[in-house]
Amino acid sequence: MTLTQAVDPALVPKRRLYTGAEMPAIGIGTFGSDYIPAHEIAQAVKGAVSAGYRHIDCAAVYGNEDAIGAALQELFRSGLRREELWIVSKLWNDQHAEEDVVPACRKSLADLQLDYLDMYLVHWPFPNHHPPGCSADSRSPNAKPYIHENFMKTWRQMERLVDLGLVRHIGTSNMTIPKLKLLLRDARIRPAVNEMELHPHFQQPDLFEFVRAHGIEPVGYCPIGSPNRPSRDRTPQDTSPIQDPVIIGIADRLGVHPAVVCVKWAVQRGQTPIPLSTKRAHYVANLQATVSAPLTDEDMRAIAAIDKNCRLIKGQVFLWKDNQSWEDLWDLNGEIAQ
Repeated sequence: MTLTQAVDPALVPKRRLYTGAEMPAIGIGTFGSDYIPAHEIAQAVKGAVSAGYRHIDCAAVYGNEDAIGAALQELFRSGLRREELWIVSKLWNDQHAEEDVVPACRKSLADLQLDYLDMYLVHWPFPNHHPPGCSADSRSPNAKPYIHENFMKTWRQMERLVDLGLVRHIGTSNMTIPKLKLLLRDARIRPAVNEMELHPHFQQPDLFEFVRAHGIEPVGYCPIGSPNRPSRDRTPQDTSPIQDPVIIGIADRLGVHPAVVCVKWAVQRGQTPIPLSTKRAHYVANLQATVSAPLTDEDMRAIAAIDKNCRLIKGQVFLWKDNQSWEDLWDLNGEIAQ
């Protein structure tokens, strides 16, 4: 298999959701980290689909759904069928009000030029938002903590989207175990996935096992450690999984880039990574990782041992109090911070 050779989508592993639907176990991410222009992301999506990707992870806040929609139309005109793709979008934080959820979804559908989404996620469990390209100390003027009663009002509208046929599945993103327990207690339609940061230096074993035990598929963002993430998401304590000696050692043995090892580990462990690259050689190598020989049991044990509990996307911009630690967003003591 050459470095740029396409992969047969039928060979790519799938995740079976609780509805029985099958979701490709790797997706192409579309967050340009505030610096990759929309047309480049759209070209990467088109190239990725031609290479064999069938799962596209979008979001309204990424500011590129209209460009991706145009790229999708080109693909459909070339013979690709809509039902061959698994397309995800997300409700942004400033659209949590009951009257905003359905129009927000319709806007994403219009931009993407689609009749339905396979998955629609609540991007963050907070209504707090930030302007594009902001710094880490930016705060919403009316920022609030997680209030379950309010989140359930948003979730009821997410359920309505399923009833309306606008989306096939709904899910969560950036949730914690205490928040998910409440949602699972009260939801009429359960979340099918939880999108969460997952990479060899941040394996989140408790949350990973919790979601899987409750029939929720874990989708992993930052699967290679997001080396190009915005400056607001960088701190001196951050570590990089693609620079870890264990990952590099495995990559050298296999003759691949360390990023490929991270993707292969993710799929083999049981999560669905959504790496972004605009370079064909990179996104093809990531996809090929899902169909080539698996990592050894020894490799998997070695990678399990390098978890550093190093969260890279801390979410400081979503805090609601002055001089507050980002840890409050993540309920580290098992209780929802107020």
